[in-house]
Amino acid sequence: MAHPLKPTRTDKSARALYWASLVLAVLGAADAVYLLVLKYTQLEAMCVGSHGCITVNNSPYSMVYGIPVALLGLLGFLCIGVILGLESRWRLAAEYGPMLVFGGGLIGVLYSAYLTYLEYAVIHAFCPFCVASAIIVTLIFILAVIRLVRQTAS
Repeated sequence: MAHPLKPTRTDKSARALYWASLVLAVLGAADAVYLLVLKYTQLEAMCVGSHGCITVNNSPYSMVYGIPVALLGLLGFLCIGVILGLESRWRLAAEYGPMLVFGGGLIGVLYSAYLTYLEYAVIHAFCPFCVASAIIVTLIFILAVIRLVRQTAS
């Protein structure tokens, strides 16, 4: 298996997939921090022209057993980022990292789909930053599938 940061000359796309995944994990973490700050400050100005953020953040679905969903998202994106970061430093992470990122991405996509359904069908409001988080985790999942298929093919 080629090292994710040092791909062979014929496989430079592996490096691009790795870095794109890492950048998306950082963007997802930043988005989650933004949503967490919004959750605790309730600053309507942070909604950028949409009152849906406050409505969604004040709904009962914004907490899971007293834990803000934004914090769960932050932890998820950070875990994915750490796994990706370890792939270049730890042989075990290089071997199993793509599968772990796939699993984290799958959980994130499924939970985001559920939350998006709640926004549409139950809360009747959309938070653009929640939608951004769902898009980011979906992109991470797609890249994880590609990385995993490429890893098993080699």
